[in-house]
Amino acid sequence: MSDRECLICSMEDVDPSSRVFADEYWAGEVAPGYEVPGWFFLRARRHAEKLTGLNDAEVAGFGRHAHDLVSAVERVTGAPAVYLLSFGENYTHFHALVCARGVEVPPEQRSGALLKLVADGRDPAAAQALAGQVRVIYEEIVHCREPAPVG
Repeated sequence: MSDRECLICSMEDVDPSSRVFADEYWAGEVAPGYEVPGWFFLRARRHAEKLTGLNDAEVAGFGRHAHDLVSAVERVTGAPAVYLLSFGENYTHFHALVCARGVEVPPEQRSGALLKLVADGRDPAAAQALAGQVRVIYEEIVHCREPAPVG
């Protein structure tokens, strides 16, 4: 599969208002077709298949970005659970889906079953508006972090 045929690669052209952050290796944004408020893709910007396809620099950044994006989504939504999911079957380009799970979601629709809520939960305008709020908190989290100790 070429980069142009890959849905995850095509997100390089996403509307900037849908993007929470992007650096050299990673981006976090609302994904086309998954515009549920509080749901974001955390994706490798390079076409890397599966977690095992990431290079050292990508691996080093994944945990930090996952932590910061989940923290920002949790703070903005107040959700009692924020999931970080990665299956890699439908789209082998490595990405994780960050999903805020609200209190209104019944127990039988939690965990992996939450994905069945995409069709009824899609609201592109609300998802994009929430992305702006998450972006502000994400940037606050990143800028307030104390530098890691050297050595």
